[in-house]
Amino acid sequence: MPGVIRKLEEVVVNRIAAGEVIQRPANALKEMLENSLDAGSTQVTVTVKGGGLKILQIQDNGTGIRKEDMAIVAERFTTSKLKEFSDLTTISTYGFRGEALASISHVAHLSILTKTRHSPCGYKCEYKDGVPVSPPTPLAANQGTTITVEDLFYNIPTRRAALRSSAEEHNKIADVVTKYAIHNSGVGFALKKVGEAGVDVKTTAMNTVVDNIRTVYGPTVAKELLEFCMEEDKLKFKLTGFISNVNYNVKKMVFLLFINNRLVDSTAIKRAIEHVYASYLPKGSFPFIYLSLNIAPQNVDVNVHPTKHEVFFLHQDSIIEKIQQGMEEKLLNSNASRTFYTQKLLPGAGVTLEMFENKEKALAAKDMVRTDSNMQKMDKFLTKKDTEDDADMKNDKVASEEHQVKTTGKQTGRQISLSSVTELRQAILSEGSAEITSITSNLTFVGCVDRELALVQHSTRLYLANTTRLSSLLFRQIVLQDFGNLSVLRLSPPPKVMDLALLALEQKEAGWSPGDGDKEELAGHVVDLLQGKKEMLADYFSLEFEMIGDCLHLTGLPLLLDDFCPWFGGLPVYIVRLATEVDWDNERLCFDTFAKETAAFYSVKEKKGAQPRFDTGQHGGDMVDWKYTIEHVVYPAVKKTLVPPSACLTDRTLLQVASLPDLYKVFERC
Repeated sequence: MPGVIRKLEEVVVNRIAAGEVIQRPANALKEMLENSLDAGSTQVTVTVKGGGLKILQIQDNGTGIRKEDMAIVAERFTTSKLKEFSDLTTISTYGFRGEALASISHVAHLSILTKTRHSPCGYKCEYKDGVPVSPPTPLAANQGTTITVEDLFYNIPTRRAALRSSAEEHNKIADVVTKYAIHNSGVGFALKKVGEAGVDVKTTAMNTVVDNIRTVYGPTVAKELLEFCMEEDKLKFKLTGFISNVNYNVKKMVFLLFINNRLVDSTAIKRAIEHVYASYLPKGSFPFIYLSLNIAPQNVDVNVHPTKHEVFFLHQDSIIEKIQQGMEEKLLNSNASRTFYTQKLLPGAGVTLEMFENKEKALAAKDMVRTDSNMQKMDKFLTKKDTEDDADMKNDKVASEEHQVKTTGKQTGRQISLSSVTELRQAILSEGSAEITSITSNLTFVGCVDRELALVQHSTRLYLANTTRLSSLLFRQIVLQDFGNLSVLRLSPPPKVMDLALLALEQKEAGWSPGDGDKEELAGHVVDLLQGKKEMLADYFSLEFEMIGDCLHLTGLPLLLDDFCPWFGGLPVYIVRLATEVDWDNERLCFDTFAKETAAFYSVKEKKGAQPRFDTGQHGGDMVDWKYTIEHVVYPAVKKTLVPPSACLTDRTLLQVASLPDLYKVFERC
């Protein structure tokens, strides 16, 4: 007996359609991410919990959604980007069908918080099955839109069970964010997990495409990239992007393809590129490819896949052939050197007597680099050498001086169990980079450019190191690692805190203006605040204050490094910033901001119109040249204790300026 044909209920139809558009959390994110970009956002933050199944939130600073449109924003086929079917031939936005939010609302709990530029406040509304649960509620909000998706596929248990682990789903979300971050270099992206301080992906709106590739995929691939551009008027397409040269290869191809700014896959283009690189790369290895292909809109059909994952375009074979030819020409004309691989001796192969002879391997000239720090440096030829008489007079003077700076040793063995301190220490380790640690722990100091910059060498590479940033990182980590166990640098005579505060307010760095109030009152506020915190500061940080008479005096500073004394010209501003910049209300933020302000004060830096020095001779101790302190005190500590973050290679803390093998390539061409 034939079955009865029935018209499905609208709820069933919508859930089936939603299952086609939203196949997993990464698909939902892609749809919302494209909406944020269409809204002109310059900053997009994605927050995830449980691989996007429990919570998937995206926040942007775009144009927002009008209050009048919030009633229909989650209905199917409601869009601001399309009016007629013919508009598809000229579509230039990411979204156009108006199905994303509707599909999400049928398989998850959806809420939207939005504010437009001219709206006096923001509005929040929750949706279920495409319709608002209640009218929009006015709330305080920044311009832009925050969309929160909770319990994705809660009403489709089979789909939820078919998905992979939370970690794998999170990786797929990260893959979507990184690809859009690289393509949209004018937009800042951030991806983080709920409840975690660190971020998995972070780019800034000021970055270039290469900067974003370096941040996401590492400096190894970034330095091997070739810019690839071509344009064909006859076929009406333009191509820009970056491809790796023949020295770089990975086991799995990294292929980022955007057609008319839309992230898509193209098996035909991917195979054509693999065929080009097969002649250059070892078998089983693949390149890094990022391509942005712009084709005349009338030649592209974007409406061929529910998730817009694929597109069709005219003259596909001809365009791919042109791309192949251009890529082949680019690789042939590149001046990059080739790296060849040799195979180890196979088991059972014949063994010759020469293999057992003790031969010294000949060292190529390009690899003969001085790395022994005991060998003489350029400074020997640039500085005046003391005569024996001068040296004797100097030693007699130092021996006769009465040191006014005294120190007390560390409180050894004291265990700190504060969770906030433990979390800050763990954050230092989690942000650390093994690659950069290898550079800093094995560097050879070459010489100072000035107080801010120095030249250091690692292996065959020469780096321009930012001493100010490195020393700031070092001192912050010392404050946190030796928390509660720091030595004390005694000041004699101790200065008045009131005098220091007034002196700071006279300096431009303090930023005082008449509108801030009377200087005496502001300085008094600084004194009162520090007097109330002096027990904690002395116990945790060895920053000691004492009432002498009716005035509060600064009697001791933390001794972060032996034979190192911060430049006391910066002490007044440091005292004021402790009162104004440290967050005294939150324990973790208090310790973190105190460590940052202290590190900024102790860091080695240039000061316009002054000659900062960093030895105990500032208060009667041994007078030592600042260059000596940087080379023999600061950089040995950097080598021994610093855990450098991965950002050091991207924020110009360590900037490679020369590589001996590359220099030899230049000489060979001359």
